[in-house]
Amino acid sequence: MRKQIGIITLVCLILVFSLSGCVKVVQIGHEDEITGNVKFSAAENVESIWASQAIPELEKKAVDLPKFLTESKGDLKSLAKQYGRYSMGDKGELCYVVKGQGRVVEVNREKKASYMTVKLDGYEGPQSIQLQIGSVYKGSAVRDSLSFIKYEDYKNQVDWAKISQSIHDIINKNVIGVQDLGTVQGKTISFVGCFNVDKADELLITPVELTVK
Repeated sequence: MRKQIGIITLVCLILVFSLSGCVKVVQIGHEDEITGNVKFSAAENVESIWASQAIPELEKKAVDLPKFLTESKGDLKSLAKQYGRYSMGDKGELCYVVKGQGRVVEVNREKKASYMTVKLDGYEGPQSIQLQIGSVYKGSAVRDSLSFIKYEDYKNQVDWAKISQSIHDIINKNVIGVQDLGTVQGKTISFVGCFNVDKADELLITPVELTVK
C-alpha cells in the first residue's frame, strides 16, 4: 500500500513540473530581479535631484529674512500667498524659504536636535532665529518647499517620510558636516534655509546652504 502511495505521489510531482515548466529558486531579497519591480531608494532619489534641481529652486525662491519679518508684522502666516507653500496644496504645514546673514550668539548641542541662535543683520524685532545643525532635524520644511516633490508621486507614507530623512542626511553631511561647530560661535554666517511656521516668536530654520565668514 505504501509503495502504491509513493508511486502516485511521484507521478503527481512529475505532472506538476511538466505543467508549470522550469522552477527557479530565488534567494530571499532578490525577488525584484524576477518581478521587475525596482526597489525604492530615497537616498538615490534625493542625491539625483539635490544639486541640479533642489538647490537652484530654493536659491531662487529664498526671500530676504529681515524683509520677510518686517512685512509679516508678527503674523508669519499673513505672507503665505506671497512667499509660502503648503505641504498639501492649500493646507498642511506652511513653509517658507529664506536667506539672511548674522552673528552666531549661541551654539546649543545639548541634544541630538542641536541648533545655533543667530542675531540677524538688519533686524531688531522680537523673533528668535535658530538654525538646525543636527544630527536630528525637526520637521520637513525643505522637502515641503520643493515644488517638484509631491506626495502622490510616492508609493506610500513611509517612502514619503524617507525622502525628508534623506534630505536631512545630505544636509547633515554636506552643509553642516563641513563646518567646525566648535569655533562658529561669535562668527558671522550667511545662509539659505527653510522653516515651517510653528511658533510666532521663534523660527527654526533648516539650512540648505551655510557659509561661515
